Amino acid sequence: MPTITLDDSSRLSLPAELLDRLGLKPGSRLTAELDGEGRLLLTPVPEKPTSPPVSLHDSINRKNLETPLQFIKGVGPKLAAALARKGVHSAEDALYLLPNRYEDRRELRRVAQLRPGETSVFSGEVLSADLAATKGGKRFFEVVVGDGSGSIVFKWFHYNPAFMKKSWKKGRRGIFTGEVSQFGYQREIHHPEVEWLGDGEELAEVMARDPVNFGRIVPVYPLTEGVHQKTMRKIMKEAVEQFAPCVESLLPEQLAARHSLVPLPRAFRDAHLPESDADLESLNRGMTPAHRTLVFDELFFLELGLALKKQGVTLAPGISFSVTHKYTKPLLHLLPFALTGAQRRVLSEIKADMISPHPMHRLVQGDVGSGKTLVALMAALVAVENGCQVAIMAPTEILAEQHYLNIHRWCEELGVRVTLLTASLKGKAKAAVLAEIAAGEAQIVIGTHAVIQEKVEFHRLGLGIIDEQHRFGVAQRGLLKKKGETPDILVMTATPIPRTLAMTVYGDLSLSVIDELPPGRTPVETRICYESRRPQVYSLIREEIGKGRQAYVIYPLVEESEKSELKAATQMAEHLEKDIFPDLRLGVLHGRMRPEEKEAVMRSFKGGEIDILVATTVIEVGIDVPNATIMVVEHAERFGLSQLHQLRGRVGRGSGRSRCLLLTNGRLSEEGEKRLRVMEATGDGFRIAEADLEIRGPGDFLGTRQAGLPDFRVANILRDGSVLEEARREAFALVEQDPRLSLPEHARLRAELRRRWGGRLELAGIA
Repeated sequence: MPTITLDDSSRLSLPAELLDRLGLKPGSRLTAELDGEGRLLLTPVPEKPTSPPVSLHDSINRKNLETPLQFIKGVGPKLAAALARKGVHSAEDALYLLPNRYEDRRELRRVAQLRPGETSVFSGEVLSADLAATKGGKRFFEVVVGDGSGSIVFKWFHYNPAFMKKSWKKGRRGIFTGEVSQFGYQREIHHPEVEWLGDGEELAEVMARDPVNFGRIVPVYPLTEGVHQKTMRKIMKEAVEQFAPCVESLLPEQLAARHSLVPLPRAFRDAHLPESDADLESLNRGMTPAHRTLVFDELFFLELGLALKKQGVTLAPGISFSVTHKYTKPLLHLLPFALTGAQRRVLSEIKADMISPHPMHRLVQGDVGSGKTLVALMAALVAVENGCQVAIMAPTEILAEQHYLNIHRWCEELGVRVTLLTASLKGKAKAAVLAEIAAGEAQIVIGTHAVIQEKVEFHRLGLGIIDEQHRFGVAQRGLLKKKGETPDILVMTATPIPRTLAMTVYGDLSLSVIDELPPGRTPVETRICYESRRPQVYSLIREEIGKGRQAYVIYPLVEESEKSELKAATQMAEHLEKDIFPDLRLGVLHGRMRPEEKEAVMRSFKGGEIDILVATTVIEVGIDVPNATIMVVEHAERFGLSQLHQLRGRVGRGSGRSRCLLLTNGRLSEEGEKRLRVMEATGDGFRIAEADLEIRGPGDFLGTRQAGLPDFRVANILRDGSVLEEARREAFALVEQDPRLSLPEHARLRAELRRRWGGRLELAGIA
């Protein structure tokens, strides 16, 4: 039997034959621990792959792409400062600022051919130019231009009169560009672009003189104040010609061929400076091979990072929980209802993860009222049964308090200690709570960001639960993980997230969906009501209460502020109690009340002692009163779609017909009207989420501007869903084949991944 000795430096010396049998090299690192029977267990520590030497060619290209914008020909400090406001600081940033759309300037049209709704380029002569006024007295500058085939009107509503009169003289000829509108029988262009012809100059000469803006398909860029389109095109042409050749195509050749991707330098060139035979419609839809290549490249590196994060989780040793049913079975007996099939299925998935020797990393997605909190509590009790602590993190104090009120009620009966930790806790009270957590006396800790602060030390954290994850970033998930030795992580959201977005934001998590509502839930009838219908709204409330039901009235603010005309909860509660419903019992609930006050009001409402609960969005989640059948949302246009959907989820929890009335003063923005119409049309959380994503775009939808993920520069999640799925498949397959990207052929991929993700890849052992 081989002998193992410990040298003076406390290092183990293993005989050569043992090293061979273990497949180890001299100098390998091992971790050692004793098992239950006193035997020494040795585990090899995986070697970190060394970074590849960077070639001189790569270094020069990288340095070129980092060239500050002001050193690109034609830019300078002033223009660079203006473009920095759009996040364009370097040559590489300029390459990734793709055109919004493209205009066909390959040939000039006749005025008679101009069609409303199209952006056209044409030439003509100024027939008249002067100040004019609308019937309401609003002054504007008006020009009529013609070319013999017809005439068209130009209008400016913001202008310098002296400059306009000097520029737009009768008889002057030019090339004009603008979007044509139709008002009655008259075609108009507002604020057109112009390129004047010199005396006796021919059209062909002007177009040849300015090949960037004429005689081709022209890119139209997003602008910032102080930068004109013509200037932008000139800068971008310079940037593309000088720096696109410096971009390296790093995706494996076979992968690029499988997806018909073009080399990145060519993709940038074709996206910024399309060939004259390019398809205008494909360009404008972002569907050319060039666009597709740039999108695939960006999404591939995003998904590669997420695949490595997920791989890091599955490789890491975690806690292998056992399910003893010490608390979970008694809780099921305490509940006045049975779990739904979907809840039971998701619980089985969670338990399987918790039993496994690797850390759980799971997202539970479920619509309003689907019973996520109960599923989370059951998971928490499994951890507590195993002598571990649980941290539940919510994005706001109100949400944290509501979880506390719901959870501690059940846990008290089970003999499980639940503690609330929020930022508003101060002094001795806070010190006492921190001591309880550190000693392990607090078995379930519920709180806000306060839970992941440095001062918070857990005795043995086994499970972290994050609620409403879309308000937190990947970074916060990592911080919570560091509070224990690779605890399990469970993420919950009541905001249904379209699949493509879930794949980007939660690509490193396993997904469970609670897709079934508890029995007895009824669809909620939703109506938009304008201010003029307020009396009918009040009579509907009275009618429901006459049937023995209860009502919610929701306001956006707690108290009236001087600047705002919004009706505030406290003042309106007084008005309703005194002037509208003096014979009914009203209660008020808002975020500035103490937890015990809120709990008392909620208990009274649930117990039927309050007819109308006047509240702010504090009731967005957590209150379950099946007898409440009507909700009125004041200033409904001020709420976001997911918030309105959450609020509406407070009614329709029983078998009675339920209604949600969205009150608005009628002065709606286009976006505000879209939101309310979606609410009126559907109760399906996923449909609402998709509409919300369409209206607001991915960054705002997430609320975190992609916190913890590389920013999207060219991809559009709504448009590029199919490309995302392809990129994800390829990235995950590559990581399965080479879990740490340690193969020599993946060395440059690895370096690029680290560059794009910055320090956000620590979970994958890549940073």
